Amino acid sequence: MVRVSNFLISFVNVLTFMVAIMALGFGLWFKADEGKSLCQKSLYMPLIIFGGSLLVLSLMGLIGSCCRTSFFLWIYLFFLFLLIVGMICLSVFTILVTNKGVGKALSGKGGNEAKFGDWQNWLEKHVVDEKHWAEIKSCMATFKYCQMIPRGKSADFYKYSLSTAQSSCCKPPTYCGFEFTNATYWTMPKAGPAVPDSDCKTWSNTQNELCFNCQSCKASYIDTIQKNWNKMALLNFCIFVFIIIIYSVGCCALRNNRSKGYSYKPYP
Repeated sequence: MVRVSNFLISFVNVLTFMVAIMALGFGLWFKADEGKSLCQKSLYMPLIIFGGSLLVLSLMGLIGSCCRTSFFLWIYLFFLFLLIVGMICLSVFTILVTNKGVGKALSGKGGNEAKFGDWQNWLEKHVVDEKHWAEIKSCMATFKYCQMIPRGKSADFYKYSLSTAQSSCCKPPTYCGFEFTNATYWTMPKAGPAVPDSDCKTWSNTQNELCFNCQSCKASYIDTIQKNWNKMALLNFCIFVFIIIIYSVGCCALRNNRSKGYSYKPYP
């Protein structure tokens, strides 16, 4: 009779196996299709790495639970343990970069020059540099981020609550004084922009460009990343609890294997 723990491990790994196949499929599709955008091409390698790793881990879990092979369960639980440690480190990092008070206290320096107080400078240097920003712009254009804004009359548009990123990337800055045509099409006054700001000159009615190159767009993107870290911390905690449960069930399955005489003996 199959133990409950072995069944649960097998069921979870069947699901993760399917997810791995889907990730590998999308990754290979993005790589093979030359017509894909820069955004889609940049996704293929992370998808292949994620899918391949998850596929191997799922197979180990399936073999260990279905065939009651303790050796593969040992490896499966070992990698789960490494994943748990990694998620703990990620959680600590998230707390540090989203809570300036904690970052300053742990850095031992305090003030605006604390080690973790330079998080925004790091983002500006490594996230919105020329190479990475080209990929980000490509993603916004590919998934039609700005086309999600309702299109209608001027009165309807101003009733819609834009996110910070939409307001900064999908329309010219308000102080430029552009005339509204629709949500993503604005006309420059004949006299030129109201203020001589670089973002006013950067705006383009081309739907794949808009204000993606504006400094305000980059600044709002960084701000959005920082705000999303808090949401990520909550998601990370939920995944962490789930993995802890799976790890505990896996330990029970390993004990079941050993109790049935299927234990792995590394030495004769």
